Amino acid sequence: MRVIGFSGWSGAGKTTLIVKLIPYLTARGVSVSTLKHAHHNFDVDRPGKDSFRHREAGAREVLIASARRFALMHENPDGGEPRLAELLARLSPVDLVLIEGYKRDMHAKIEVSRAANGKPPLHPEDPTVRALISDAPGPAALPWAHLDDVAGAAALVDRFAEPVERALAALSGGRD
Repeated sequence: MRVIGFSGWSGAGKTTLIVKLIPYLTARGVSVSTLKHAHHNFDVDRPGKDSFRHREAGAREVLIASARRFALMHENPDGGEPRLAELLARLSPVDLVLIEGYKRDMHAKIEVSRAANGKPPLHPEDPTVRALISDAPGPAALPWAHLDDVAGAAALVDRFAEPVERALAALSGGRD
């Protein structure tokens, strides 16, 4: 299993890029999972559903399953955010894990940016940024692909994705 992160400011196009990359990679025989960071309270369940009622009643974990999929919801009442390494360890083995967010963690990343955002780049301050995917080229020393170039983005993913063991070792140092 190999992993690569996509980091950047909100509105840069990370999700749009990942949604384009997944079918491109899977069509080439690569099994892909994703891990996305949310900065806010979120819910994948709906009020009134049995699984929602189980959580509301106080269940720490609710696993809902059918013939086509299953989802595990884990309540975190203490509010401590799980570390990226813990979450990676929960994933079933695949060829590639695409991580969206977690820009402060120390795994290999590709920065995604859009000039119209007017935000400063992350890469000068983050030594884990290996490449840039943007609507404008970055520094000559940083490999680059255009936001609309899915094949170019996939080539950067293939070049810079690291074995999960290396990512976990880097993450064991904690957040910066």
